[in-house]
Amino acid sequence: MKIHEYQAKQILAKYKVPIPAGDVASTPEEAEAIAARLGKRVVIKAQVHVGGRGKAGGVKLAETPGEAKVMASQILGMNIKGLTVEKVLVEEAADIAEEYYLGITVDRAARRNVVMVSAAGGIDIEEVAATAPEKIAKLHLDPAIGMMDFHTRILAEEAGLNPAALRPASGFLKALYKAYVDVDASLAEINPLVLTKDGKLIATDAKINIDDNALFRQKELAELREQQEEDPIEAEAHRRGLTYVRLDGDIGILGNGAGLVMTTLDVVQREGGKPANFLDVGGGAKAEQVTNALDTVLLDKNVKGVLFNIFGGITRCDEVAKGILEATATMNIQVPIVIRLTGTREKEGQELLRGSNLIPAASMQEAARKIVDLVEAP
Repeated sequence: MKIHEYQAKQILAKYKVPIPAGDVASTPEEAEAIAARLGKRVVIKAQVHVGGRGKAGGVKLAETPGEAKVMASQILGMNIKGLTVEKVLVEEAADIAEEYYLGITVDRAARRNVVMVSAAGGIDIEEVAATAPEKIAKLHLDPAIGMMDFHTRILAEEAGLNPAALRPASGFLKALYKAYVDVDASLAEINPLVLTKDGKLIATDAKINIDDNALFRQKELAELREQQEEDPIEAEAHRRGLTYVRLDGDIGILGNGAGLVMTTLDVVQREGGKPANFLDVGGGAKAEQVTNALDTVLLDKNVKGVLFNIFGGITRCDEVAKGILEATATMNIQVPIVIRLTGTREKEGQELLRGSNLIPAASMQEAARKIVDLVEAP
C-alpha cells in the first residue's frame, strides 16, 4: 500500500527525523494561507502515488503567498500519469548545498533487507543504479541484529557523503530503519536528504510503501488507503477478499495456491501468451468463491480467454467445477475457458464439466497451449 509524501513525513517525524515545516492544502486559498503562516519561500508539491512529479510540473517554488496560490491552482487538478492531483503539500523550501539518497527495501534474492546510501540524491535512484552503480553503497542487514552504528558509518563513508554529514546521517539511517520495521514497510526512502548551506540535514522528500499482508496489524495506516488511486479492478478484488494482481496481458489466470498460479503465469508466457492477472482463489475454494473470482477476472475487458489451473489437495475439484458451471450459467461469457483439474475428486469434477462449452486439458502445459491458441486464433 502506498501512502503520500506528507503521510510518510508524519511517520518519520515520530522518529525525530527533521522535516520541513508545512501543511497540506486542497484549494489554492488553503495553499496561500499556509504559505503566509510559514512566512518564507515555499515549495508546492503534488500529492499523488507516482514518481516523476517534478518532471510533470507537479513541483513548483513560490516566493510569496500570492505565488503559492497561483502555483497551487496550476497543480491541483493536474493529471499525472493517470492520477488527478487533489492535494498539495506546501512547505518551507530548503537552502540546498548537497542532496543525498537513503533507502531501505527487501532484497528477495538475498532474503534480507538492503540499505542503500548515495551522494547522488535528488534524482531517480533507478537511473543512478543503471548508469553509475558505484555511486550507491549497499549493505544487507541481518534481521537478528538490525541496524548498528558501525553499519551507518560504513554506508555513509562508502557513499562519499560530506564529512560534515557523516554523524547526523547515521541518526537518519537508524531512524529510517526503525520506522521501516515498525510500520511493516516494503520500501522506505528519503530522497533527497538535504544538507543545507548552514550544515543541517533535513528530509525534504519521503516515500514509504506498506506491506499489504501486514495491514491487519497496522490498522491506523490501513485507513490511509485511497482506493481511487488504486487500479479499479484490484480495488474491487480487495473488497471481495480476493488475492488479485492486474497485469497487462489478455489471458485471465485462476489457480489455487500462489506457487501454482505463478508457475501457470510462467508456462503461459513460455507458450507465447500474455497473462492478464494473478488470481489465487485459495486453498479451500468453494463454488461461491470460484464464481466470484471468475467474475473479477472478466471485469478486465482486455481478457480474451481464461485458464483455470486447479490442483485438488484441500480444494475439491468437483466444488471448483460447480463454481465454474454456476458462473458460466449466470454470466454472459464471450471468451473461451480452458480448465485443468487434477487431484481430489478429479473424476467427479471432470464428469460435471462433460458436455459443457468448457475446454478440458490433462496437464498445465496442454492447458497453456490451448488457451494461447484460442486467444490468438483469428
